[in-house]
Amino acid sequence: MLEQYKTIGQQAQKEIVEKKSRFIATVRPVKTEEEAKAFIAEMKKKYWDATHNVFAYQIGQKNEIQRFSDDGEPQGTAGMPVLDVLQKEDIKNTAIVVTRYFGGTLLGTGGLVRAYGKAAKEGLLAAGIWEVVFYKKFDVSVSYTDAGKAQYEILQGGYTLYDTIYTENVTYIVLTTASQGDLFLKKMIDITSNRVQIKEDTPFYGAWVNGQLQIL
Repeated sequence: MLEQYKTIGQQAQKEIVEKKSRFIATVRPVKTEEEAKAFIAEMKKKYWDATHNVFAYQIGQKNEIQRFSDDGEPQGTAGMPVLDVLQKEDIKNTAIVVTRYFGGTLLGTGGLVRAYGKAAKEGLLAAGIWEVVFYKKFDVSVSYTDAGKAQYEILQGGYTLYDTIYTENVTYIVLTTASQGDLFLKKMIDITSNRVQIKEDTPFYGAWVNGQLQIL
């Protein structure tokens, strides 16, 4: 289980032009190789009249599945530069198809590598790269007397104070990473002299997008 990884949150598209050749990068999140293959087939059908439909994808917690295709471009000038973008950024569970419409001017091997790599990177940026974290979630209920020091510890300890509920007690909804969980529990018990009620909820993968927590 990964505590943190990067992926994209949505499909996106970006087009660049190099010496009159159009490079259209379409990026989509995928969870399986079957989804990636279906996406590639969809793009090839959509852009059936294109000169090339180059693709690359990377899937799995340890990037166990990595595939690419030059689709007729000189070997090593197209698919590998697209996959290289995913590898360097360590973007997981993502497929990219870069469609090329030839503009009449040869780019050379170096020009092709740069163009396909640039299109792939622009596509990723358009999709938005998510920093996904495996969160543990705790409901921490304390008296109003202990609330101040509990809140101080939560904020100063680098944990995420997701919500606060005021009833006869104060309940803090706190998110921690997996590795922080045990230490957080110990600190809450210590600073309140065990005058605390803590409920651990189901852990989950989540990413903060525009200030909102997206649960995967």
